[in-house]
Amino acid sequence: METVRLILLFVHILGFAALLGGLLVQARLPEKSVNALMRDGAGTAFVAGLALVGVIEGADLGSPDHVKIAVKLVVSLVILGLVMANLRKERISQGLWALLLFLTVANIAVAVFWAPAHA
Repeated sequence: METVRLILLFVHILGFAALLGGLLVQARLPEKSVNALMRDGAGTAFVAGLALVGVIEGADLGSPDHVKIAVKLVVSLVILGLVMANLRKERISQGLWALLLFLTVANIAVAVFWAPAHA
């Protein structure tokens, strides 16, 4: 099960990389929009994160920090909701783009800097 956990973690990271890449590719564009990288990245990161927690809990690979997981879940749901709600719009505001960028970077920061319970 450790191999499954590592594969899911890898896919989770790739999802956030795609989401961040989709946001950053528009940094210089005057008109921002939700693109396929953002949609696919947000969805992949969310689903892989849920599966990752399920595997960790179900396979008795330790106990994740449930508060950290809850924070990441809420932020991911907000990102996914905003991306999906604005997917068909031709353009989004600079403020919404900046919010999505902030939430994405914040979620990555929570993953990296929120120390595990056993540390």
